[in-house]
Amino acid sequence: MIQSIFGKTKPINFIIVLTFLFFFYWLVQIFMYDHAYDTGQILFQVVVLAALMSSFFIVNFIVKRNKMTGVNSFAILFYVLLMVVFPETLADNYAIGCSFFMLLALRRLISIRSMKNIKLKIFDATLWTMVASLCYDWAVLYLFLIIIAIYIYEPKNIRNWMVPLAGIFVFFMIVFALSILAGNTDFLREHYRFEFNLESSRFMDLAKSAKRVIYIILISIAGLFSFLKLSKVGVGKIVTLRLLALSFAIGLILEVLLSGSEAHPLLLTFFPAVVFLTNYVEAIKKANIKEIVLMASIAVPFLVFATDLLISK
Repeated sequence: MIQSIFGKTKPINFIIVLTFLFFFYWLVQIFMYDHAYDTGQILFQVVVLAALMSSFFIVNFIVKRNKMTGVNSFAILFYVLLMVVFPETLADNYAIGCSFFMLLALRRLISIRSMKNIKLKIFDATLWTMVASLCYDWAVLYLFLIIIAIYIYEPKNIRNWMVPLAGIFVFFMIVFALSILAGNTDFLREHYRFEFNLESSRFMDLAKSAKRVIYIILISIAGLFSFLKLSKVGVGKIVTLRLLALSFAIGLILEVLLSGSEAHPLLLTFFPAVVFLTNYVEAIKKANIKEIVLMASIAVPFLVFATDLLISK
């Protein structure tokens, strides 16, 4: 049944996923975290929700355009299911914003594989990454992805190495100009502090720690299967998977670096995770086993969410 719906790319799949996300988002905000908003704050949260929903279209576009998965809608399904497992990510507006801009950056970065307009794509990826760093200053670590991409695709062209510097310079000039207009010339210095907010209490929470450990193990296994599956397809897709694996690792590093705050940057790891999970499910040949795996993939997240909801209350 699940295969018959999400095993194909149909508009109804987006309607199902986005409708569920809309109600689930407000459920988390109002009932799980008891947030109360005035009119202005509600409008802001609507903008945040719009960015979150737009992320699904970006995820679908990236995986389909670059043929990272088969012709199905499993990627957007797993994307929303991971949010069910980790609902705290939906309560962090900065995580949603950072994830949205990093998806735009990854879209340009992954498209470098076509070897067309490389410098423009590097510049765009750098600029979007720096915009994402306005949400989390530590998001600048994703610039390392751009460096790796240049090294892999066209390292001998010295101008490619200069493009990220140009992107960073343009970003700081624009932000500095806007900060002058806003009357806050110290914004850049105050924002980019790169404080190490390691807090053991987040990791001492047995339930949350267990979720994260299981999540990392499952995605690592799915990633390994993805590499094995695509190793016979071609070098291009393997390179893309390597970039995604590195993106996943950087997201986990941010989760540790910001563990002492209310931030939940784990959302940044969801995109590479869904690519690995989708490839893993696609590798299952028997239809009945695949259906069981998909059913479990839906049932388990809701069971975990129900448990979290009871614990939080």
